[in-house]
Amino acid sequence: MTSQELVETHGVSVLRLGQDGPTLNDGSSALDLIGEAMGCQAEVVALPVERLAEEFFSLRSGLAGEAVQKFVNHRLRLVVVGDISAHVARSDALRDFVREANRGNQVWFVADQAELDAKLAPSR
Repeated sequence: MTSQELVETHGVSVLRLGQDGPTLNDGSSALDLIGEAMGCQAEVVALPVERLAEEFFSLRSGLAGEAVQKFVNHRLRLVVVGDISAHVARSDALRDFVREANRGNQVWFVADQAELDAKLAPSR
């Protein structure tokens, strides 16, 4: 996949980012992603796990909270796409954070694009 593409899935515009872009490592880089998404009128940003700084997975660093808050403030959904099982296995707090996030509608952690597509499908 190229570094990014805008796709429509179940009527929702999703900015799919490739693995080969800048890392989300602070509030400024989160705002850069938000700017990209708003520039192409995306409703969801699908960010590969490879583009998250290691500090994101240490909740004490504050990076996850800061990034998520910026997305919430700009009314954009953030979806982390990829395998985070090793990170979750090392941290009960992260496991709880991921579980709570996935119950909501603003931030999701999904294994792959197919799981994201399924979550965006209208409930029946």
